[in-house]
Amino acid sequence: MASKPRSVNEWIKRYLKEEKPRSKSLIVTIFGDALVPNVSGVWLSELIELLQPFAVNERLARTSCFRLIEEGWLESARDGRRSRYALTPSGIRRFEHAYRRIYNPPQSGWNRKWTLVVFPRSGSALDRNGLRNELAWEGFASLAPGVFVHPSADTQSLAEILEQLEPQQRPIVLDAADAPDLGARAVSELTGECWNLSEISDTYRGFIDFFEPAVSLASEGMSPENAFVLQTLLMHSFRRASLHDPRLPGDLLGADWPGHAAYDLCRRLYRLTYRDTHRFLKAKLSEPIGQGVPDSVLQRFDGLSS
Repeated sequence: MASKPRSVNEWIKRYLKEEKPRSKSLIVTIFGDALVPNVSGVWLSELIELLQPFAVNERLARTSCFRLIEEGWLESARDGRRSRYALTPSGIRRFEHAYRRIYNPPQSGWNRKWTLVVFPRSGSALDRNGLRNELAWEGFASLAPGVFVHPSADTQSLAEILEQLEPQQRPIVLDAADAPDLGARAVSELTGECWNLSEISDTYRGFIDFFEPAVSLASEGMSPENAFVLQTLLMHSFRRASLHDPRLPGDLLGADWPGHAAYDLCRRLYRLTYRDTHRFLKAKLSEPIGQGVPDSVLQRFDGLSS
């Protein structure tokens, strides 16, 4: 049995050895979590330097950025022989949707209403497939052919998705409630069939097991670079779990649902890293960064200063 890490630096080395995060996913996390609140873009040379502590070499960094450009996440601009990278407008929209799901606390109460998205008969299969993917990203489940359901949908994100469609392509959106007086089956009974909660639960438990020891190590202090690396790995792992979580209200989940404990753990560890992460970025990036941590960061996880 491997010995327990005795410092944040040892913990980071173990994570990178056992988990081996993909460079493309790391770049997405670095942009979304660390760069977007502070700067408008980053030089490729600076991004390569930020990736070095994760054992990502220059060739892999360049290749990953090229692929993210192809996928519509990043855009580049040249200044002589230098390249500067920034998120595309669509990339920014994707992050804004993800932010609300990652950083906002889990929903506990529920008004027992369901949001139904119903596809009309018109519309091409391609349009429908694209919308299905967007709805799945937002945690909707297929209740029946052409009918998608969620008990606590993010209406802002749903409205932004529908705004991208032509009016004739837009589905019907309904607020609905169970009708128990008719002897019908309640939608809540289908929770286990609609969403793969056991797999998501296992992912959250794995996250907790891996990151819980890092809390006490981080509490003892760390370098700004290690704070940045730890925070990036934290959000890289939590993002993988939370973005597959449909974010159902607590009334539909058991009291032992590990998503709540994972969120609390992520918040505790983030509070130990975000100040030193800001110092690290300020020292590494050429674009001026304010002395204080941006308000958009301070508001994460229901308020980091509380």
